[in-house]
Amino acid sequence: MAQQTADLRSTADIKPNEVAKPAKPRTGPGMMGALAVAEARIQELEAKAGQVTVPIAQCVPNPWQPRKSFDPLKLSELAESVRVAGLLQPILVRRSAAGYEIIAGERRWRACQMLGWVEIPALVSDCSDEEMAVFALLENVDREDLSDYEISISVRRAASEFPEKKKMATALGMSRSALYQYLAYEKLPDFIQRDLESKPRLLGSTAAEAVVSAIRSHGEKGHAAARSLWTLVVGGSLDQSKFAAAIKSQATRGETSSPLNGRSIDKFFAGKEHAGSITKDGSGLTVKFKSGVLTEAQETQIRQLIGDMFSMQGKLQ
Repeated sequence: MAQQTADLRSTADIKPNEVAKPAKPRTGPGMMGALAVAEARIQELEAKAGQVTVPIAQCVPNPWQPRKSFDPLKLSELAESVRVAGLLQPILVRRSAAGYEIIAGERRWRACQMLGWVEIPALVSDCSDEEMAVFALLENVDREDLSDYEISISVRRAASEFPEKKKMATALGMSRSALYQYLAYEKLPDFIQRDLESKPRLLGSTAAEAVVSAIRSHGEKGHAAARSLWTLVVGGSLDQSKFAAAIKSQATRGETSSPLNGRSIDKFFAGKEHAGSITKDGSGLTVKFKSGVLTEAQETQIRQLIGDMFSMQGKLQ
């Protein structure tokens, strides 16, 4: 492992003029330094690699890549540029058991796929798993459209390559406290993680760590409180920054057996979209649908169902 990472410099060794500063930096100086190290290392790998032409179908994205979707408009623009001018820079890959894994240039590879290319120019190099994990995260972390949850996916995958968290934090150019915030996502309850898969911006890394701490501190009561309150976070009536405090408050009052002062809330979905909720409290049962969810025909059916249900109940009494 030491040999594999021998070429990765510490961010402390990076000179100011080596660090490219974007107009709207998302990351701190440490991560910007790590990004410069990664870019320099990729340039070094490209300089030493031999260029070949490889089957485009045998190439796959970096296994540690956190991003699952790419802007189709930007990809189309890149594809058109490649169609007109050709592929000006080969992609960088490493060999794998099934073919090739992309070290750098996934967008170029996807653009060539859109054009129907069968083969693609590539630079084949050797690259360690540690480096692949770092490259995947740093390539994406500086982009403003990547959420904390998506970053955490890459961080958690990379963690298996770094038994020492201090070394991992150094390679990624972040503090250990920031690293542990991203790692906290894996300790969240399953019902929260499921919602984050479809809506990754529901919970930032700072809030995620606070929620994990609140649940851990109050055990089963904390877990039950989190479950009842999470619906409010998803629905937008409870700010994520106040979620952990609300868990502590409710768990401390011992109200988790009858959430929210005797009120329980169940949410329902239309596909992956939050469609509404069913609230039960001392005053009765309330069913709410979000605006625009129901068609006129569905609304008519629901009204008819309720009418028929109580009409039938009256006949049975």
